[in-house]
Amino acid sequence: MRSTSWGVGAALAAMFLSQTLYTAEASWKAGSAAVAITPIGPVWMAGYASRNKPSEGLASELFAKAFYCEDASGHQGVIVTLDLISVPRKLRDYVASQSEQQHGIPAQAVMLNCSHTHCGPELRFPDSPVEGLDPERVQQAIAYSQRLQEQLVELIGMAKANAEPAQLSYHRARAGFAMNRRLPSESGYQNSPNPAGPVDHDVPVLKVTTADGKLSTLLFGYACHNTTLGFYNLCGDYAGFAQQDIERQHPGTVAMFVMGCGGDQNPYPRGTLELARTHGLTLATAVEAALQTPAAPLTGEFLAQLSPVEISYAEMPPREEIEARLTSNNKYIVNHAQRLLKELDAGHSLPKSYSSVIQTMQFGDGLTLIALPGETVVDYALRLKKELPQQNVWVAGYSNDVFAYVPSRRVLEEGGYEGGGALIYFTSLLHPGPFAADIEERIMTTVHQQLKSTAPAAK
Repeated sequence: MRSTSWGVGAALAAMFLSQTLYTAEASWKAGSAAVAITPIGPVWMAGYASRNKPSEGLASELFAKAFYCEDASGHQGVIVTLDLISVPRKLRDYVASQSEQQHGIPAQAVMLNCSHTHCGPELRFPDSPVEGLDPERVQQAIAYSQRLQEQLVELIGMAKANAEPAQLSYHRARAGFAMNRRLPSESGYQNSPNPAGPVDHDVPVLKVTTADGKLSTLLFGYACHNTTLGFYNLCGDYAGFAQQDIERQHPGTVAMFVMGCGGDQNPYPRGTLELARTHGLTLATAVEAALQTPAAPLTGEFLAQLSPVEISYAEMPPREEIEARLTSNNKYIVNHAQRLLKELDAGHSLPKSYSSVIQTMQFGDGLTLIALPGETVVDYALRLKKELPQQNVWVAGYSNDVFAYVPSRRVLEEGGYEGGGALIYFTSLLHPGPFAADIEERIMTTVHQQLKSTAPAAK
């Protein structure tokens, strides 16, 4: 593996910044912990439908990490980040429930976010649809997922046990390797670099410093698919390398990557391990740049909310149209049509909506973290930052329930892969078709309702 050198000047600057004391008191208790979650031996990998064999090697370890915080009033919260493709709803619900029972952390204050690496293992649970899959492959994925959920509950307990008086601050910089991947063409929107498309190059950073000035935890985000790589080696991709670089430059610090609204963004250029390392270093450098910006100290109460959002599907096509799909050359289109017809033939109604969850975390009046479900496209982050201009707003996608692509109204109307075409590939759930046109408004309304209910009373 290539070693990374920042140069003596940069290293000294980083060391100086890590020791910088804030004027704010250590009004929080905070702790973090990490655990390797790399599967043992060859495993089937998640993320690309074209893969036809198990993993062949290891390019970098995969980790789960947890950040625990508690304000002066005793309000608790935890953020868990995963070097994995997804956060199945079953995983989130189990971890949140057990964290409340075992560690006393309210379930609504437990957030899970995945890096969405496409070089990690499959996640499956006992009742997941597995038609046509090798039973040994399925059992391997189930065993890994069940072991993982127990690891995460234990990890959260470790982070809480490590909590000590701390100062929290918010910083921000930018990184430029993400590019919109929806290129308009005569045949529709294709998956290609689109330099004119919307992007969110913000790199938000939550810095945690102990009472004696030691840098203990860095949470940082970026809105970009974690898809530099598509080979058969397990790897955290650019997000994993960014965490490694930060922890190498700040020994003893836990670095945690939080995926943003990168559903329609790709890292460019892409395709090699060297490029993944390069993008990781670029992102790690942006985090260092953020630490040089004036700190926004976070003080006050920690408030977390979690509430459901019901997302409707568009009107179902007639049976004849579904049957016509059986002649497609795309096996996933055929499989999806067969599943729909099987439900109809059994006398079942196709689902009219999907219930997911929205979460907000407020760190005093200095930072609002909005955790959206699914593979959220960038429009959500851009709109929320525009509608909440008086706040430091951090918008995370891929949180708590990664059930499908979550298009904005614009992307839904444009169509293409993120606009509905990808739903046939989410085989763990049966999505009958594209989402309805009001999906964006339903999500935005839920976010604003949560924030309104926790807004400080006017003086």
